[in-house]
Amino acid sequence: MLFGAPFGRHLTFKGGTSLAKAYRVIRRFSEDIDVTYDIRQFVPDLVAGADKEALPPNRSQEQRWTKVIRTRLAEWAADDALPTIRDALARSGYPARVRSDGDRIHVRYEPLFPDDGFVRPEVLVEFGARATGEPRRERTIECDAAEFLPDVRFPSAQPSVMLAERTFWEKATAIHVFCRRRRQRGTRLSRHWHDLARLDDAGYVERALADRELARAVARHKSVFFRERDRSGDWIDYEAAVSGGLQLCPDGPFNAALAADYEQMLGSGMLFDDEEAFEEILDRCADLEQRANRG
Repeated sequence: MLFGAPFGRHLTFKGGTSLAKAYRVIRRFSEDIDVTYDIRQFVPDLVAGADKEALPPNRSQEQRWTKVIRTRLAEWAADDALPTIRDALARSGYPARVRSDGDRIHVRYEPLFPDDGFVRPEVLVEFGARATGEPRRERTIECDAAEFLPDVRFPSAQPSVMLAERTFWEKATAIHVFCRRRRQRGTRLSRHWHDLARLDDAGYVERALADRELARAVARHKSVFFRERDRSGDWIDYEAAVSGGLQLCPDGPFNAALAADYEQMLGSGMLFDDEEAFEEILDRCADLEQRANRG
């Protein structure tokens, strides 16, 4: 529905759900759909004169851009994206309730099975518009049930999807921030370490490590729009992280919080067929860290 709309050519499907649905490199339940509206198309007045990465020239401009984008994105979600989804659902005869909440759209459907407390009968679509969405590629997405019911025709989609190599660097730098901030809260975060291991299994990590310009592009973008401080209060240097200083394994006490979160994820059925211990995943990530920093 979204990518078939007039504005669909400017959208990019990204994040963990894209790894599951578009690339099929992970097999875990994912609650949210992350979609980026190309900043160059969404706020052309702001990015006029900017470089190809469409980054603001300084901190004050970043704050201005962010404020404008958030306001316009909430308006667009309510006035354009929501009616598109709501009307298409109605035409197709799908019973669902749709509401907007800032830059998010909630699609609540009627479940076929009783609520077990884990899988909410709701799809959450989260929009962003502070990146270009590049590099991306169109991919076909089929319903998960299609392979089990070959005599049933399911709808499919052909969204533009962020390359898995960039998703690796997005996740790796987010993990680096967690390690440097040294906070013991790890609720629903262990999935990111799991995803890195699966990306490595599929060969995407090796390609990502070979593309250092892509890594630096992610670092530049996060340095502008997602500045974070470490435990000492210093700004985290993303470019140093992707240039030999990446940390993917947190210190001891923080491992325990992530391990507990991972056990909850296993117990909830979030992972469909992976039963490896979190210690094994950390060992994999330690190896990834060494390979990334050698490069």
